[in-house]
Amino acid sequence: MVVVVVSTFQFVPYRGPAERPARMGLPALALLLVAGVLLTQASPPARSFQLDYEKDCFRKDGAPFRYISGSIHYARVPRPAWRDRLLKMYMSGLSAVQVYIPWNYHEPLPGVYDFAGDRDVEAFLDLTAELGLLVILRPGPYICAEWEMGGLPAWLLWKPDIILRSSDPAYLAAVDSWLHVLLPKIKPRLYQYGGNIISVQVENEYGSYYACDYEYLQHLLGSFRALLGSEVLLFTTDSTQAEELRCGTLQGLYATIDFGPGSNITESFGAQRQVEPKGPLVNSEYYTGWLDYWGEVHASTSSAQVAQGLEDMLQMGANVNMYMFHGGTNFAYWSGADFKDQYKPVTTSYDYDAPLSEAGDPTEKLFAIRTVISKFQPLPVGPMPPATPKYSYGRVALKKYADLLSVLDVLCPSGAIQSQFPLTFEAIKQAHGFVLYRTQLPWDVPDPTTLGSPPHSICDRGYVMLQQGMLGNISLGSSLLSNWLIYPLAIDTAIKQGWPHAAQPQSSNGGTAGPAFYTGTFETPGIAWDTFVKFPGWSKGQLWINGFNLGRYWPSRGPQQTLFVPSSVLHVDRPNNITVLELEGASPAPFLLFLDKPLFNRTLNHSTMATK
Repeated sequence: MVVVVVSTFQFVPYRGPAERPARMGLPALALLLVAGVLLTQASPPARSFQLDYEKDCFRKDGAPFRYISGSIHYARVPRPAWRDRLLKMYMSGLSAVQVYIPWNYHEPLPGVYDFAGDRDVEAFLDLTAELGLLVILRPGPYICAEWEMGGLPAWLLWKPDIILRSSDPAYLAAVDSWLHVLLPKIKPRLYQYGGNIISVQVENEYGSYYACDYEYLQHLLGSFRALLGSEVLLFTTDSTQAEELRCGTLQGLYATIDFGPGSNITESFGAQRQVEPKGPLVNSEYYTGWLDYWGEVHASTSSAQVAQGLEDMLQMGANVNMYMFHGGTNFAYWSGADFKDQYKPVTTSYDYDAPLSEAGDPTEKLFAIRTVISKFQPLPVGPMPPATPKYSYGRVALKKYADLLSVLDVLCPSGAIQSQFPLTFEAIKQAHGFVLYRTQLPWDVPDPTTLGSPPHSICDRGYVMLQQGMLGNISLGSSLLSNWLIYPLAIDTAIKQGWPHAAQPQSSNGGTAGPAFYTGTFETPGIAWDTFVKFPGWSKGQLWINGFNLGRYWPSRGPQQTLFVPSSVLHVDRPNNITVLELEGASPAPFLLFLDKPLFNRTLNHSTMATK
């Protein structure tokens, strides 16, 4: 009996201050002194971004200031597209962008950091400065449930009794270690030091978390102050619920709120005034749309409703950040989940019905928002950059390469872990992806017998195979099955190294059920444009193109029917390699269909709750 389990942990460029020469001759020193005298007589005031409690506003360099901002997450956008998306945001009339920093995106293992390529947050911040955008930074440590484990690294759970988002010493030690790496990269980019970061959020919507641990917030406040200085504007964001504002706010952190276009604006800002009687009105998350959950309808919010709500807030003098302005994509395994009376897994697409679509295209909603902004401040001169070109590459046939069980030597080269009972992902130190558990049944089962397990023993999606037969979602029986072989599968590592396309072909039984790999190739007609891939006849699985993990597909569940394929993933001068891991079964003649537009809006009716 073999079980495959899908992991679903939920829970001009700015270069910094100018370098001073280490040594200089007397003539150079004299020139600097003379220049210093001349500048002193007409020097501008020191750069500052502050709260004005008398005038209920922000002050930037001493003058009243109101920002109109939009959220974009660099981790959900391929690096080659950063400039395009940010330029479109700037041309929409935004004065700032709001940015999450996901801790688990940068520290995959304790003390191992990755700030290269798509993870180069410093390059992203420098690009915002080059394009004339201010930044509202949200470095966590927790960011949002819609991202894998809220941005917290899975390795925190290696300590079984750790209490996340609390003053638990083990958790705080890990947080402090991370902040001592991250925040020194941020400090020189603060507005006070010549950069463009005007404010920094501490934690995120902490009031909605059960712990309500003021010692934790106080510790974070101290750490942020110690590492960023006394002048940076630190703030919190919570809903308008009184209980959440009580647990999520702290003296020394300016309290802001979030609400969408369906809310009563006067009442919502009234909730902020209960905790901040004076100071600027701030909606840190004004929802332009909403995210999609597997098994539910595609979310949408009317452009007129979003535009009207924005205009009403700006008319009140409020500061507004639109969440999201560009949503992007939860590539690989980065999609998270919400829990609102039931478990609600987030789709691969994070389109959000935002003003800029998942592919970065300006929408009707963007132009409605731009029109509103033009009533309150001048728009940048020039046209809005156009939508990125799309291409329908058409039908691509695939072949079954191998059953998953036949390539364990490739996917788990270190061999199986032996254990009396199944071990968790945390126990075997696998952050996400797939793990295979195998055991021998202790007796023949001539008659139908129920497999069962205690509640919450299987918290991910699991498959049972008996002599290669697909039975469905698993539970373990009243008689404990023991003597397990556990295979942590390094699928992404193998595919990045060229497998299976560079490997010898496998002989595969096309009629065998169960998880299997499929491969194919296609060529572009001399151009590499964005595209969307559809999965006719497929069930559920994962897609890689040229080694890049594009995320989960689940067309039978919906609503998302296509995966976004950014042009930066594709080759022009050689074939593009496709690898599919299908978990439940594909058609006898499998193929993919590449389209020039996405399909979001199909959902099957299911009586049972979806799981990732």
